[in-house]
Amino acid sequence: MSTPRTVLVTGASSGFGNLTARALARAGHTVYAGMRATTGRNAPRVAELAALAAGEGTDIRGIEMDVQDQASVDAAVARVIEEQGRVDTVVHNAGHMVLGPAEAFTTEQLADAYDVNVLSTQRVNRAVLPHLRARGSGHLVWVGSSSTRGGHPPFLGPYFAAKAAMDALAESYAAEVVKYGIDTTIVVPGAYTSGTNHFAHAGAPADEATARAYDARYGTLRDSMADALAGIFPDGHDVGEVAEEIVRVVGLPAGRRPFRTHVDPSEDGSEVVSTVYDRVRAEFYHRIGIQELLPAPGAAR
Repeated sequence: MSTPRTVLVTGASSGFGNLTARALARAGHTVYAGMRATTGRNAPRVAELAALAAGEGTDIRGIEMDVQDQASVDAAVARVIEEQGRVDTVVHNAGHMVLGPAEAFTTEQLADAYDVNVLSTQRVNRAVLPHLRARGSGHLVWVGSSSTRGGHPPFLGPYFAAKAAMDALAESYAAEVVKYGIDTTIVVPGAYTSGTNHFAHAGAPADEATARAYDARYGTLRDSMADALAGIFPDGHDVGEVAEEIVRVVGLPAGRRPFRTHVDPSEDGSEVVSTVYDRVRAEFYHRIGIQELLPAPGAAR
């Protein structure tokens, strides 16, 4: 087994986050599963994790953490450090999908999508990085999306734009924290249309009149999109693969973790484009003499 680590997972009430928290705990890590409303609507999720810990002898705990509230984030990080003496790994998983014509979303809705999917990571980083920098070690795991560089459908524009912004932020952070001994991994899931609540809980446009204006020409096509994505998804795969990949990279030795890793059974092209993209980025760093800010040459792929 890999060295046990203390891991904080954001957005862990359901979906990738919940699966990842459980898988990490089963791998022997101490896991704090961050979520909102732990004494309200998510109280059953906290109870489930407590029962899991008791039944399996794992160390997993639900913790109050609203990633849209800096005070809540600060309190969660402080609690983990107080109880464990350290944080080793942060899994930036919190996010929210929206579905509909881009024009029909208000600017406030786009700002909210950006807040959940991007600004949340900034709040967590500002709370945890002083601790990681002082320790001279750590691991930031960012759960991205193959939509950033792969083939992707329309009607998910605000969500895809936010995930692309998060990817860009993760890249900058990777170079800015590497000299503190902090590794970065961007985990890139493909379009898993079942096993998570992404589509079921997707936000809808506030401007219903504009959304309806698209129905005549795009309604049938839009409504069939989830089935079309499911149709190209090969048999024998499920969302648990994403959690297992996160477990794998978390368990690797410091300096040996991949900068980017894909879990994309549909093979939408993201991995191919990212391979070229990351090579260009590395070559540019060499050209301007900052190659020391790249991941270690021996980092696992």
